[in-house]
Amino acid sequence: MNEILQYLKKNGEQLDTEIAVATGISLANVRRHLLELTSKNEVVACYTTRFVKGKKVEGITCRVAGYTPLPAPGRKSKAQLNLA
Repeated sequence: MNEILQYLKKNGEQLDTEIAVATGISLANVRRHLLELTSKNEVVACYTTRFVKGKKVEGITCRVAGYTPLPAPGRKSKAQLNLA
């Protein structure tokens, strides 16, 4: 499960199939681990349907709960500067 958490922290929001391919864990085990992580409130997950080149792809999209990635480097707009 730590491998999945580290992958999500590094790569952000991902589909369960993408996690399975990247980590080398079977899809069934990835889904089981995601359910455990969701019950512990470590991961936020939702069922999604995407269309890739007209083909329907269903899966679980997930990300680490409460994790905010660092802002991208570069200049900030005036609106962002006024909010801070």
